[in-house]
Amino acid sequence: MSRASPVVHTDRVATHETTDWNPVLRGEFAKPYWQQLQRFVAEQRASTTVFPPHADVFAALRLTAYADTRVVILGQDPYHGAGQAHGLCFSVRPGVALPPSLANIYKELHSDLGITVPRHGNLEAWARQGVLLLNTTLTVRAGQAASHQGKGWEIFTDQVLRAVNDKQQRVVFILWGAAARKKKSLIDLSRHVVLESAHPSPLSAHNGFFGSRPFSRANAALAAAGQRPIDWALAD
Repeated sequence: MSRASPVVHTDRVATHETTDWNPVLRGEFAKPYWQQLQRFVAEQRASTTVFPPHADVFAALRLTAYADTRVVILGQDPYHGAGQAHGLCFSVRPGVALPPSLANIYKELHSDLGITVPRHGNLEAWARQGVLLLNTTLTVRAGQAASHQGKGWEIFTDQVLRAVNDKQQRVVFILWGAAARKKKSLIDLSRHVVLESAHPSPLSAHNGFFGSRPFSRANAALAAAGQRPIDWALAD
């Protein structure tokens, strides 16, 4: 199994958290695309700066167990600015300035639920409640958006989505923007719920993201299936 597998705890992973994704995704790690992908990322790290750090690449799977996944928010690339990406889509650690898309997500959160906008951008509290914050591409070259697209990550993350789709209990998939909305074809709409809108980027947020109320609608869909809602509030 590759050293970069999400089920391997290397000395660079400063956590003892376990994951139940191992039996779900184990079959991917022997496939040729996976080996090629890991070689590509290793070569990139040897020659340039790659985000997020190696230990954070699979943070979404580490923080949100397969069994606990109730909501999926799907991003695309990790942030490509220094100090931003830490393995959860749209999230940045405390002390890092809010990226514009996350600032708009917070505006919609306040408009939707009246929740006070936090002073930080760390979404780990959502992840720990069963919100899988997954990017479709899990690494990126510094300063170069989309630089690791088409190298194999999408094959892997599509398999993650298929695995979540296989869950018998309802999962709410939140798909923002054209790239995420293309993944709707992987989801069984007779069992799960898809909430889709424009992307929260400043370029598109006014074209249907603002006013889409994804947070209250996700909780309503969970409640209708007898599941507890997500506490979307983020403590400072």
